[in-house]
Amino acid sequence: MGELLIVIGVVVVVIAGIGIALKMSRTRRPDSSGHRRDPLAADQPVHGFGPRNLGPGAIVAYGGIDFVVRGTITLRQGSFVWWEHLLDGGDGAQWLGVEEEEGQLELTWWTTRKGLGVGPQAEVVVDDRVHREDESGEAEYSCEGTTGLPERGRMRYRDYQTGDGSSLLSFEDWDGAGWEVSTGRPLSPGEFTVYPAPPAPGAHGYTP
Repeated sequence: MGELLIVIGVVVVVIAGIGIALKMSRTRRPDSSGHRRDPLAADQPVHGFGPRNLGPGAIVAYGGIDFVVRGTITLRQGSFVWWEHLLDGGDGAQWLGVEEEEGQLELTWWTTRKGLGVGPQAEVVVDDRVHREDESGEAEYSCEGTTGLPERGRMRYRDYQTGDGSSLLSFEDWDGAGWEVSTGRPLSPGEFTVYPAPPAPGAHGYTP
């Protein structure tokens, strides 16, 4: 009889332990399967921010507006890679530029401008401000989501900025279609919040 009671006691302890483990697993699961977290928060590493958690379906909260990322363009120039995330939610075509150089994020907010009647040259005046050429080059690109571009191709660019760097200007030519003009400005991570896109149905969690 004593041995039977001991066996019953062991079984009860094991069942209780399994129940506690399952409860803890259910409690932790939201944090690892698409729970909305800001990858630019202070407790998140810089390497956790990028196209893996900012891509089609992600939300960018900026200026009181929630923008949806419609598509992401990944650009490669040699070993250097940067991203343009096309946004839906405001007035006009807007996009968020993301670069990482020497471990530091460089973030820019852009608006496509049509009808300005300007082209790339040494100096370009837009919005009564003089922009001087900063860099230029060519890159290969690949697309994800809705971008209005082919899945892959080549582009060339010429980037400008004002003397104090507060105003940016960019000319981009996608696959020889002609120059597109955008104006922008630098951003700091604290100016907006990013909520990564949830994992695809059936995924076993989200890895930044």
